Amino acid sequence: MARLRVPDHDRLPLRLELAVGRSGRTLEEKLDAIAAAGFDGVEIFEQDLLASDRSPARVGRLVRDHGLEITLFQPFRDFEGLPEPLRGRAFARAKRKFDVMAELGADLVLVCSSVHPEALGGIDRCADDFAALGEIAAERGLRVGYEALAWGRHVDDHRDAWEIVRRAGHPAVGLILDSFHTLGRGLDPETIRRIPGDRIFFVQLADAPRIPMDLLYWSRHFRCMPGEGDLDVGAFARAVVAAGYRGPLSLKVFNDEFRAGLPSLVARSGHRALVDLMDRVRRAEPVLRVDLPDFPPPAPVDRVAFVEFATSREASGELVGLLDALGFAEAGRHRSKPVRRFRRGDADVLVNTATDGFAHAAYLAHGTCVSEIALAVPDAEAAYARGIALGAEPFGDPPGPGELSIPGLRGVGGSLLRLVDRKGADLWAIDFEPLDGGGGATGDRADESPGFLGVDHVAQTMPYDAMLSWALFYTALFTGDKAPMVDVADPHGLVRSQAIRSGGLRVTLNGSQAPRTLAGRFLSESFGAATQHVAISTSDILATANDLVARGFSALPIGQNYYADLEVRFDLAPSFVDALRTRDILYDRDDAGEYFQLYSCPFGDGSFFEIVERRAGYAGYGAANAPFRLAAQKRLSRPVSMPGR
Repeated sequence: MARLRVPDHDRLPLRLELAVGRSGRTLEEKLDAIAAAGFDGVEIFEQDLLASDRSPARVGRLVRDHGLEITLFQPFRDFEGLPEPLRGRAFARAKRKFDVMAELGADLVLVCSSVHPEALGGIDRCADDFAALGEIAAERGLRVGYEALAWGRHVDDHRDAWEIVRRAGHPAVGLILDSFHTLGRGLDPETIRRIPGDRIFFVQLADAPRIPMDLLYWSRHFRCMPGEGDLDVGAFARAVVAAGYRGPLSLKVFNDEFRAGLPSLVARSGHRALVDLMDRVRRAEPVLRVDLPDFPPPAPVDRVAFVEFATSREASGELVGLLDALGFAEAGRHRSKPVRRFRRGDADVLVNTATDGFAHAAYLAHGTCVSEIALAVPDAEAAYARGIALGAEPFGDPPGPGELSIPGLRGVGGSLLRLVDRKGADLWAIDFEPLDGGGGATGDRADESPGFLGVDHVAQTMPYDAMLSWALFYTALFTGDKAPMVDVADPHGLVRSQAIRSGGLRVTLNGSQAPRTLAGRFLSESFGAATQHVAISTSDILATANDLVARGFSALPIGQNYYADLEVRFDLAPSFVDALRTRDILYDRDDAGEYFQLYSCPFGDGSFFEIVERRAGYAGYGAANAPFRLAAQKRLSRPVSMPGR
């Protein structure tokens, strides 16, 4: 509904459209969110206006009071190619809409291709209708844009819509393009390059997951921000810019998650999606002029540098005891803060018991929780600058005297995402006093036992309606890929899960609308903490499991029926299955390789650790095992009716 404020007459203003009537949110809520996100233009959806108790003039004033402008009024339906007397009625309706537009302060109306059962079609007949409508609009200082609906009765292709506009031959009549209507029907966006840019009046953008279904239902329920789905919106946007279009870029997104979501999150995600999309357009085709401020390109993440837990001195015993049982040795202490560093192999976990600052606030809000995740990247300042350009919020306490300055961004659930230079200053040497051997015998055993390879992945839990936005956060900030969304069967409902991979970073995003699922309970009981579990990789799961038993580690007990099925499902040797059963290790296999999982029992408000081994090219997360892990965790959890802390 809005555009970036960049001082250049040739710029592409970016605008976001959100329909109040389709989201259940008030016009004021949306305008507040849109203006705050950095946009400067809105579309007015006719249903919003009809549902409002304000006059069109008052709605127009409200929009302008937010520093926004109305760029489009839409949609006007079932206009062209009608027989009389329907044709006359269509023109009468159009004149009434023009009166409304004058009150609103809008000069462009979207006319979508007709789905009327009595529409006759015919390129010349439709062109004549638009030529006549253009004359009426021009007399009032208005313009008409024609859009081909993917399910239009006679016109469902932007090429046919353009031919009607071309034959109409009126300067007040132009073409409106929508990426969903083009890409959803599998049309080649390259054909847009042949359309004169000045005849394209407006461009709307939306992505969608590839789901074979009715086009209308797909459009109404599954449109998402560019970059959140599977359509090649980048190719569409490149074609539009190459054609010479210099008007607004608008988001036309309808889906069930956004209808339930916070307007502020939707608006920020929309702004981020547009900036990221157009940044990728200019990088894919440097000859295309996209007027955005200069900021760094996305880069992959090398690895997870550390995970920090916020807790209190009194509550830290449970976490430190679990780290000891996992073989972590205390390797250092912060020079000026109550932060302890625990290390095993290449995995680092910090325990922060500060009584002020961000970590303390996180503990007060969520209890013992993951408050920070630090990512090692090729250039921390470049990654930070890209994040700020994409609308991420600077976050975290300022460095103290002599401390290393580590840029931070606000992450999922209000957590802190730190960005550490891959080849920069040594955090551990500057901020921490090293401890040789750390915890005496613990440190000695850690040196002698099988080591960890580092953090394999982190699992973050969030409200279901926020999943698309946070997936976009990661894929826009870093180079990477997202796996298809999958449904995980919890005993108390479905959990949706999506994995994001960028170099050495793996993140699984989990959301559920069912409050009694493990994900739902974690969100409720931790008051919105983000990271529910941390998975650490090992090169030898059986040796590691044996070592952990010697340390007194208590694994999550897995039901015995699981192993009886496992043996026949994968045709495994009984002795091998017995070794897995003895140590409560879960197993999965695909065409690429094998995967092993070992879980800790939950601690705090439902957090836990996972130990994994990947063999060969296995790239998944053991989704087939999730129902059995969830059932095991449910058996250990207190009843829903029992109060927590």
